[in-house]
Amino acid sequence: MSDTAPIRRPRLTVEPRRRAARERASRSTRGGGRTASTRPGREIYDDAADRGAASSVGGFFGAISSYGMTKMTTNIHAGDMRKRISAMFMAILLVVSLVYFRVLSLQTFRATEYKEYSVAQRVRSDVIRAERGTILDRDGQELAIPVPTRTIFADPREVTDPVTTARSLALVLQLTPEEEMNLASRLQNKNSSFTYVVRQADTALAKTIADLNLAGIRSRREEGRALTSEGLRPIIGRVDVDGAGIGGLELQFNDLLTGTDGKLAREVNSRGQSIASADSDYVAPIRGSNLVTTIHRTLQFQVDGILQQQVERLMARSGIAVVMHTKTGEIYAMSSVRRNEDGTYSNNAGNLAAVEAHEPGSVAKVFSVAAAIEEGKVTPETKFVVPGKQVFNQGTQWEQEIKDAYPHPTEPMSVRKILVDSSNLGTIQVSQSLSTERNRQWLSAFGFGEKTSLQFPGETKGLLKLARNWQGTEKFTFAYGYGYGATPVQLAAAVNVIANDGVYIGPKLVTSTVDERGLSTPTPAAPTRRVLSSATAATMRSLMTDVVCYGTAQLAKMQGLSVGGKTGTGYIRQDNGTYLKDDGSRAYFASFVGFLPASNPEFTVLVSVDEPDPGSRDRFGGTAAAPVFSRIGQVIVNELDLRPAAGDTGCVGKRPAELGPSH
Repeated sequence: MSDTAPIRRPRLTVEPRRRAARERASRSTRGGGRTASTRPGREIYDDAADRGAASSVGGFFGAISSYGMTKMTTNIHAGDMRKRISAMFMAILLVVSLVYFRVLSLQTFRATEYKEYSVAQRVRSDVIRAERGTILDRDGQELAIPVPTRTIFADPREVTDPVTTARSLALVLQLTPEEEMNLASRLQNKNSSFTYVVRQADTALAKTIADLNLAGIRSRREEGRALTSEGLRPIIGRVDVDGAGIGGLELQFNDLLTGTDGKLAREVNSRGQSIASADSDYVAPIRGSNLVTTIHRTLQFQVDGILQQQVERLMARSGIAVVMHTKTGEIYAMSSVRRNEDGTYSNNAGNLAAVEAHEPGSVAKVFSVAAAIEEGKVTPETKFVVPGKQVFNQGTQWEQEIKDAYPHPTEPMSVRKILVDSSNLGTIQVSQSLSTERNRQWLSAFGFGEKTSLQFPGETKGLLKLARNWQGTEKFTFAYGYGYGATPVQLAAAVNVIANDGVYIGPKLVTSTVDERGLSTPTPAAPTRRVLSSATAATMRSLMTDVVCYGTAQLAKMQGLSVGGKTGTGYIRQDNGTYLKDDGSRAYFASFVGFLPASNPEFTVLVSVDEPDPGSRDRFGGTAAAPVFSRIGQVIVNELDLRPAAGDTGCVGKRPAELGPSH
């Protein structure tokens, strides 16, 4: 061979390697220790390894990895290698994409949701209740005030033993077995972070529970509400356990009285303890505004007592008293008393002066007489021939006999005598000097048929039908207070027109509000309008003074002070549509509305007694209500330092001869 001849290298081939692999596999099979696949390009598996891979996730991924390595290192042709690299790249890309989209979902699309989960686990947010505004009387004295209480609550997530915890609380709170089971059930609800145990407990009870050191049981300060006198309940109203007004002024001015709650958010550890180094979010609460009313607290308290004494003495169903300032319409006292089912009396029935209407009875005679005098149809000396009884609508389906307030023969009566002695038939004759439509317009002018300016929650507008809808004797009986309904506060405001020189002024209960900064905002002035001329009002005051001095209201007299007013005794319409009960008896509504001093009125006072004992001689307005007016008037004189005008000595002399004998 030449020295320059090229050296030939043997050609490499993989076939010998394949044969060697097959021989090794064959020998292993004959040895009985392993099973082998004789197919080229397949990996030899162990049976035990197969079973392990099938039973565990780790074995599964191990098998996949081994399979991939074999595919990458066996039968390594150039074409196969490119396919395998592409497949592995796609697999890796798929896995990375899945991870990417999972991260994207967690941090973008569902980030808010998971953040809320995180915050809920480690952050406790406590509401700091804002203090409700105080309700004050006209002199700044407290009527309704916030009082501190403790509310016990639980975080079921932190309660370790709900049953034992419920049992411990039940013993302290004296819960029934049913209430204990309900509490235990709520404490077991781990999906809840809050549940009440007891609301507005006193501080002593709250301390007893705190001393038990029960896991997950805490308390917070919560405001209660207290009145300085229960007699204020009809006016002030109530709040619910959440501090929201549900009646009276508490409801009417709830938005003003309610403050803005604050918030304290804090991070806690697994035991519910605050993390000192963590940030906290604190928003201070804003106190509600104070409400300044027109009520005189001392006067209100005494009026409550006087009224309740009379109502209890007469075994009446209820009683109402209203004290109104003549010139401003401000309510100084408004009392309501009602008999409970057990026979006791309380102030829990609501503000009856605004929410209940009755036929006013003979008090309404002043409106009929005033209208006729104002229109020039009659004077106090105008006389009418008045029978003791009279049949109206004779020969029609509306035929009815009306008797006078007291038995008497047919006799001439002046307008003064008609009012002083409260003649029903005489008042009808006075009213007939005007048309039915005109009489109805006068009643509307005095404020009947519309709600007053109080706009008190639940206030009724009473009942005053259109004149064209009056039927039968309704065309006559309106003259002495039947056929329409009025609330006591409407009636007081209407009589006050005469006391206030012929000007109607709407009743008022609130003078101003004071916000948390101490800034006072006055409420709108009460609406006013002229109804009667000054001359007519003065004439009516003179007539009503005679009613007290010589007529049906003599028990309303006050020593050394002139008083004007009018009594009313009305029958109460029954469910059967008549004024007679099924047993033939009657129910009465006794009232008196007056003003003092009559020479220069400062206060108008209404007293009504609903259903006094029908067998009592004191069931009438002059005997049931007038004496209460006198006692309230004396309190007004003492508390408000009311003095009569010079020369005012009250009632003097005997009954004038032109009035004839009294009845």
